[in-house]
Amino acid sequence: MKPLSKIQMFEKPLGMRDSFPEVNEQKEYIRSIAREFIRNKGYDFIKTPSVEYFETIGKASAIDESSLFKLVDNQGEMLVLRPDMTTPIARIAASKLLKEKNPLRLAYYANVFRAQQREGGRPAEFEQLGLELIGDFSAYGDSEIIYTAVELIKALGVENFQITIGHAGILTAILSNNTSKLEQVETLRLLLVEKNFVGFVQMLDDLKLTDTQKENLTKLVDYTLESKSWEDFRQLLTDEQQYLLNQIEQLEQLLEIQLSDPAIYSFDFSLASHMSYYTGMLFEIHASGSGFPIGNGGRYDELFRQFEQSVGATGFGIRVDRLLEVLPKKATDEKHTLLLFDKGSFLKANVLAEARRNNGERVTLQYKDSVHDIEAYQDSFHEIIKVVEGGSASE
Repeated sequence: MKPLSKIQMFEKPLGMRDSFPEVNEQKEYIRSIAREFIRNKGYDFIKTPSVEYFETIGKASAIDESSLFKLVDNQGEMLVLRPDMTTPIARIAASKLLKEKNPLRLAYYANVFRAQQREGGRPAEFEQLGLELIGDFSAYGDSEIIYTAVELIKALGVENFQITIGHAGILTAILSNNTSKLEQVETLRLLLVEKNFVGFVQMLDDLKLTDTQKENLTKLVDYTLESKSWEDFRQLLTDEQQYLLNQIEQLEQLLEIQLSDPAIYSFDFSLASHMSYYTGMLFEIHASGSGFPIGNGGRYDELFRQFEQSVGATGFGIRVDRLLEVLPKKATDEKHTLLLFDKGSFLKANVLAEARRNNGERVTLQYKDSVHDIEAYQDSFHEIIKVVEGGSASE
């Protein structure tokens, strides 16, 4: 094996990140607040393997295959590092948990892995915090998920955020009603995933659609931006598709009951997701301070068909790295004491350190002759106590 160069010795694989102590403490704070909040909402935390079979999770996941970390085990089986949490949880639910309890309310805080083709600020490993409500087909389930997402974001301390709600079924129906080929639907949908509205309108000319089709698809964007009423969208759906709009209207009525501030959410039927298993309601969470959604979710009944189940499912996930960008800096008032001891005072320093720790204090015990720059080192602590042989402890 070729030895690492001096430069490689300190480098990380593409897209990987180190979490330094301050950031790691923030993540632990998020985990502790979220855990208590989520369990109080009736959800149970679950953990899945970091490695899954490519033939199941790799193929069932909506993550593009080029973004999967693949490896081969010693039996020759193709494996993947889990690219998301929803798909592994669907596997567990379909194979075991739904037989014991239905509906299921599950939660997770875990790392997921998505390979990057080039360095561009996108992490290849990041933490997700999320919920899954499995076994409920109703609008009540969707409203519970959105309401819980809103309350969780507030509990974590995010002050300025907005929920944008769409519907994958309505979007697909409108695109399909005004194009002639499945490829055209997918081309237009991907432009909406990228939020490339200019490219979307330009593509309508390139696809050689009729004037009526172009007008209808332009309305899809324009009507949303102008916050038109539901009736403006009914004319874009067939009679057989009207139930999709009824679903979203019922969801709005439920949210009006649950959320006291109607300005916190809005509807946008041009909203699209790269997660192809979304079939119904979907939403994104945007917060001041981040250029990307800090979270997203939706109804993914379609995913369970890949596990030979007909099950209603809805949920959401929050990107912890993006959440950190928008959280106000948490002022720490935790006192950290340094006990510096010399060669003859080790026992005395240990007794003093343990006495303080038993009182809930944070104490670092350090042999002073091992410190290279004693003054610089002491700057990291709130209180300095020097313990010397034959003398009393002194600050």
